[in-house]
Amino acid sequence: MGLLELFFIAVGLSMDAFAVSVCKGLAMKKCTWKKGTLAGLYFGGFQALMPLIGYVLGVQFKDVITSVDHWIAFILLGIIGVNMLREAMGGCNECEEEDDSMDVRTMLGLSVATSIDALAVGVTFAFLQADIVWAVSFIGVITFTLSVAGVKIGNIFGTRYKAKAEFAGGLILVLMGVKILLEHLGILF
Repeated sequence: MGLLELFFIAVGLSMDAFAVSVCKGLAMKKCTWKKGTLAGLYFGGFQALMPLIGYVLGVQFKDVITSVDHWIAFILLGIIGVNMLREAMGGCNECEEEDDSMDVRTMLGLSVATSIDALAVGVTFAFLQADIVWAVSFIGVITFTLSVAGVKIGNIFGTRYKAKAEFAGGLILVLMGVKILLEHLGILF
């Protein structure tokens, strides 16, 4: 897996965290860098942790399903991506549910909810024999950066671009799944 592919996966995975960060920023009366950094640490940390857990689980079962790994990657990335596309087009009202709260309980819940898809991607990384330390570090940094930016953007611009960001993330994950499948079928090199 190349750097560009990993970048697209990282950006695609971070779109849920970005959308929630925009919502957090929207709900804040006063946006501070401390709050933005805190959101980035929560979301980036969980986006890095979940693929690592998925990778460890995937390695345990690797020998059993190596012959179908490309199909698993295609299906997992496709399901995640299509779900993100559906939410973006359905006008999910995450922001209406959010508030200014940055307490541990709220942020842990949001972090887990926005990183579940990264767990499935971690399983995919195991099948693709990706360098997991590099991958999770990269995903964590990208998500941290986009989450901090999302809080600030949300505070300034509101939810105008949330659906577009989520749509782009979903499309990226679907396309990556198709690319992996086509490569393993020998259609794409």
